[in-house]
Amino acid sequence: MSEDKNTLSQVTSNSIGKNFFSRHHVDLPLMFGLFLALCFSLFVLYSASGQHADMLIRQITRTGAAFVLMIAVAQIPPKYFAKASTYLYIIGVILLVMVELFGDISKGAQRWLNLGIVRIQPSEFFKVVMPLSVAAFLAKTALPPKLLHTICSFIIVGIPTVLILMQPDLGTAALVSVAGFICIFIAGLSWWWLITGAIAGAAALPVIWNFVLHDYQKQRVFTLLDPSSDPLGAGYHIIQSKIAIGSGGLYGKGWLQGSQSQLDFLPEPHTDFIFAVLSEETGLVGFLILISLYCFIIGRCVVITLNARHNFERILCGSFTFTFMFYIFVNIGMVSGILPVVGVPLPLISYGGTAMITLMICFGIMMSIHTHKRISFFKKDK
Repeated sequence: MSEDKNTLSQVTSNSIGKNFFSRHHVDLPLMFGLFLALCFSLFVLYSASGQHADMLIRQITRTGAAFVLMIAVAQIPPKYFAKASTYLYIIGVILLVMVELFGDISKGAQRWLNLGIVRIQPSEFFKVVMPLSVAAFLAKTALPPKLLHTICSFIIVGIPTVLILMQPDLGTAALVSVAGFICIFIAGLSWWWLITGAIAGAAALPVIWNFVLHDYQKQRVFTLLDPSSDPLGAGYHIIQSKIAIGSGGLYGKGWLQGSQSQLDFLPEPHTDFIFAVLSEETGLVGFLILISLYCFIIGRCVVITLNARHNFERILCGSFTFTFMFYIFVNIGMVSGILPVVGVPLPLISYGGTAMITLMICFGIMMSIHTHKRISFFKKDK
């Protein structure tokens, strides 16, 4: 009898806990995975920042604020994201045009807009707005999309991408365009389009190389192909990064004991090159822990995507999931020397506020989609 009471009490307690999180539109497995990843990031960041306590405190504050924002976003029913997408897209394009006309110039790039009270980078805005806008547009039509709707989708993706390229910001432009194209692909893009696009892209490479890419971007490509050609100049950073990754071995050199990171051989060790710090100090074991956390988060996102009931929800969740994977691939590939250096932080691990908040908004939207009941706000799915 006593055992039955204990079992009943435990079941009731678990039910209450699940109901609490469900009632507040929080997906517990996803929240748990994000929490573990962010705790792991603080562990790595303290070493990568040169044991800078103030930087760690700032990151803890930003992480807390990002979590609060994620939970707040999760309270909004998905239909409101769809309805607001057009307005957010128009506002975002206007801000990008304002950057081109009045933006602040820093380190040779015109990417920031000074609004007096705050200084913003509108291109970051499109990491959320782009998939939101494309998913909302495509969900209003029968899928797979017809020729006209496909062309309109490409135009929706192309306008902000071109404006971001003009700043110039190749890395953000690539991330934003990929987020939009993934939406189109998930919606049922014909393989004919993919093959045609690949051929057209290959044919346009000479034009892009001669008239689009800046000299420093071309240099990044040369450095990728042969970093040893300028070991003390353009190739220095990637060479040091590869040394750090390779020297970590199985267990690493130990926390706070990395020679490349602690002796300032690595550029931006707390942001773009934090993966090299992780690999040097924790080795293959640390890498596997990080990948396991990423796989858990991605796996949960896939479950949310598969359980989504509406075209808009499925396309949007799928885009967020694949874009998150793309961020991881680009950063690790960049630091490992298999991709050009484009300044993409390692998701959930690198120091920074804007990228963190943008990412947590995406996860908040996914939680909203998973925890809210279906509300019909588009035509019936076909």
